[in-house]
Amino acid sequence: MKHTEAWKRSSPDEIKIGLISISDRASKGIYTDEGVPALRGWLESALSTPYVFHERLIADEREVITETIVELTDDLGCDLVLTTGGTGPSRRDVTPEATMDAGTREMPGFGEQMRQISLRFVPTAILSRQTAVLREIEGHTALVINLPGQPKSIK
Repeated sequence: MKHTEAWKRSSPDEIKIGLISISDRASKGIYTDEGVPALRGWLESALSTPYVFHERLIADEREVITETIVELTDDLGCDLVLTTGGTGPSRRDVTPEATMDAGTREMPGFGEQMRQISLRFVPTAILSRQTAVLREIEGHTALVINLPGQPKSIK
């Protein structure tokens, strides 16, 4: 695969991270998104290597979520994509399905571990449907992980 200018890195150690907040209301401007700022803040405090973020705020629409994951991994070369929102049991919550559509292999241990940890603090965590996948294209593999929609749960 021929990589575009968007794939260039400022250093060999730089990690490209896609941050996607999935919210119908925030994407329409009904309220301010807190998901991407929470993800960014946590990562900035945790990372010691060079990084660059590519951020998106989108509606909870299966095709849009899948297309956004593909854009971040295939077009921009993100190594890691974190989503927040859309993992609950309601019919509008389609992030896990959209993530599976974008993935080439499921990584079920991530969702299992996140639910296990969350259950220590919130009894309804068992209702969360986070998942993780690898998206593999020629010459590149990215990890995509769904995180909860509540900013306090992201940590």
